[in-house]
Amino acid sequence: MEMTKQEYAIGEVQDFLPQIGRVVKAGQTELAVFRTSDGTFYAVENQSPHPKGGPLAEGIVSGYYLYDPLYDWKIDLRSGEVQAPDQGRVATYSVQTEDNKVKVRV
Repeated sequence: MEMTKQEYAIGEVQDFLPQIGRVVKAGQTELAVFRTSDGTFYAVENQSPHPKGGPLAEGIVSGYYLYDPLYDWKIDLRSGEVQAPDQGRVATYSVQTEDNKVKVRV
């Protein structure tokens, strides 16, 4: 059975402050949504890939990287890959903006 992605409206552009994470629900999935300083939006599952877990929405964004607020792991927002020397991956989701609305595909 093929999983189909569903699009969710999660707010308006001005609802997302640059470099500040925001928690949103898209169906059953809790996401951490970030707007980088250049205005690009990224969404990741709001769950740290660290073995002890934890939220990611309160992490610090620098460029395209998110720093895990509890373990300081560096995560690439574009791919979800944790940067060396740590390892892991967080699920990423496609975000679109249209007519000032922000939508995510889950």
